[in-house]
Amino acid sequence: MRSGALLWFSGCVALLLAAALFTSSSDRQGASLSVATGATDGLPQQIHSVELGKYYSFAGEELPMKNFDVRERLDREFLVNSYYHSNTLLSIKMAYRHFPAIEKILAEEGLPDDLKYLAVAESSLLNAGSHAGAEGVWQFLEGTGKEYGLEINDEVDERYHLEKSTRAACQMFRKLHERFGSWTLSATAYNMGASRLAQTIEQQRSNSFFDLNLSSETNRYLFRIVAIKEILSRPADFGFYLERSQLYPPLEKYKTVEVNGPVDNWGDFYGQARQAQVFDDGFGIQQAIFAGGLIGHTDHQHIFRSERLRRQISRHGTIDAAGKPHHGFFE
Repeated sequence: MRSGALLWFSGCVALLLAAALFTSSSDRQGASLSVATGATDGLPQQIHSVELGKYYSFAGEELPMKNFDVRERLDREFLVNSYYHSNTLLSIKMAYRHFPAIEKILAEEGLPDDLKYLAVAESSLLNAGSHAGAEGVWQFLEGTGKEYGLEINDEVDERYHLEKSTRAACQMFRKLHERFGSWTLSATAYNMGASRLAQTIEQQRSNSFFDLNLSSETNRYLFRIVAIKEILSRPADFGFYLERSQLYPPLEKYKTVEVNGPVDNWGDFYGQARQAQVFDDGFGIQQAIFAGGLIGHTDHQHIFRSERLRRQISRHGTIDAAGKPHHGFFE
């Protein structure tokens, strides 16, 4: 009897211990869930989805927002660009510098103002270079740049010239629109190439961008442009707050420098320019050469490049000897 009673007592104790452990585990899980869903602890941020509107357009062409696939693809680009904080902030800052020049040229060419957002999608408005060999704000390949009148050789590369490359882009936009009949398809062709787009339209029997099955990059391209357009047009609505003093102003203070040929040695060039008092005392060789990297030519508004320093030179602007303020580095 004693043995049976002892076994019964031991069993009861084991059940009580198991119940206590289960209750303790449940309490910990509940507390953990409360912390995860609460807003009082953790990183000091609130992550919200973007509330899509009913109407969006590109260059006057409306997006079919009743199509769930269109809404979800646009939603993705809003989220990516809204929460890619550093890149979007820099694009907002750079737009304040470069949009005035681009907008002026688009208006003179009679083209939609929305086309300026392609430059943001392509390069974030930087004189960037790609592994494929595309260069400049508009990311022209060498062959395409030459096709539209840009001079590109070992010493001259006008893809870095904002005004000239924008004029070339306008020629390309106009030609693409004449061929495909819509700005939506023109932007698509700018990204993937006109011949490939024409072949895809023929194969898939549709001339609507929203019905075409394209590469991942091109499928996202137009939606990225529309998202960039909305964010840059009203940044505060997407959580980007900048004072005017924090924006990058147009480079309007500059000195004209005439260069009559290639520069063999940038150090010698800088020393001669300093002796001629071209540069201010506070403007060092790093700013004069490596920050600008490119020198303009007065006669033909050429841009000269040092091949020897090509990989070292930052490609974020040019010194425009023709007096173009958006490329001036002599402040």
